[in-house]
Amino acid sequence: MKVLLIGSGGREHALAWKLAQSPLMTEFYAAPGNPGIAEHATLVAIDIEDHDAIAAFCKDKSVDFVVVGPEAPLVAGLADRLRADDIAVFGPSAAAAQLEGSKGFTKDICARYDIPTGAYQRFNNAPKAKAYIRAQGAPIVVKADGLAAGKGVTVALTVEEALAAIDDCFEGAFGAAGAEVVIEAYLDGEEASFFCLCDGKHALALATAQDHKRVGDGDTGPNTGGMGAYSPAPVMTAEMVERTMTEIIEPTIRGMAESGYPFSGVFFAGLMITAKGPELIEYNVRFGDPECQVLMMRLKSDLLPLLLACANGTLDQVSAEWSDDVALTVVMASKGYPGFYAKNTPISALPADSDGAKVFHAGTALKDGALVATGGRVLNITATGKTVSEAQKRAYALAGEVQWENGFSRGDIGWRAIEREKI
Repeated sequence: MKVLLIGSGGREHALAWKLAQSPLMTEFYAAPGNPGIAEHATLVAIDIEDHDAIAAFCKDKSVDFVVVGPEAPLVAGLADRLRADDIAVFGPSAAAAQLEGSKGFTKDICARYDIPTGAYQRFNNAPKAKAYIRAQGAPIVVKADGLAAGKGVTVALTVEEALAAIDDCFEGAFGAAGAEVVIEAYLDGEEASFFCLCDGKHALALATAQDHKRVGDGDTGPNTGGMGAYSPAPVMTAEMVERTMTEIIEPTIRGMAESGYPFSGVFFAGLMITAKGPELIEYNVRFGDPECQVLMMRLKSDLLPLLLACANGTLDQVSAEWSDDVALTVVMASKGYPGFYAKNTPISALPADSDGAKVFHAGTALKDGALVATGGRVLNITATGKTVSEAQKRAYALAGEVQWENGFSRGDIGWRAIEREKI
């Protein structure tokens, strides 16, 4: 098969690394890719917002299958454009991608199909939103409705913090994403990420993970796109997985189909495990970042047939096998992230990959032949182990070998699971 991967981040590097291992692969392209992805695929300089150019490239190179990594092209309708030319694609239609593109849309689906989630209201102006917050009190959660690169959510512990989040949204901090806000009840529990493939009718549960959203140790500081993750998540017991499939995933599949938006791709369900059980925080319509990195390290099966089955409607004919090992990834970010940070800072050395250890590139580029950091989240230092403690020790040992003066990382990725191990 000839395959094109869309994207340039750490998630896409992990997908590229895993896809390149498939014996089905004959030619592999990535647009635009990054220096890490270049080890596995031929990089193509195409603007991923130019859907016609992507379709033309696929025709010119006789590409059989397109894997879309990030959410923005899906919300913008790239999958629809490719399907119009009979090009198989992994990823939902623009209509189905509203599950991530509009938090209000997702909450309305939850309400219609009795999917457990926090109580909510939608607002398109600040005065009414603020009045609702004052009436509800804190803690409370404020979300920009649209895509905000993982930064449009404020878990406000005080009313003042929530009111400030409303101002951020309506005063343009998140661009068009903040034109509408969703305000929802604070859910108390432990967060987990659950991944499930879907072909519109059938579902295949993948694996669980736990992300670390806040920038500082001990879950302090502002939210980020994710500072590290590990898989599996101990809080997701077999019972919780079964309940998530029954109470959240299956009603969503049914509801999307009945609403005229059949979903094909990957459900990334952000969950809060409360005293009641699993409750949906949000849906994403692509693999998580950095959760994808730990999932790919644990996946023993060939990834390509699994993704292809989503596109072909044959997901009931495939299965996924997973390693029992734990995988853990530490995100190295540019100093200042998630605020202002310097770009094009030099990375002079990286640790070598080995069995069960891999450095995924998330925000890097080559400038005059030298590796530089171009993004906020730059490297994903990933390792496996028999326990979370072992995987954590290996990952941080590797992180210590990175020579990059402008980089920093959290020092406690995996702390919840390690506390469980002690018990």
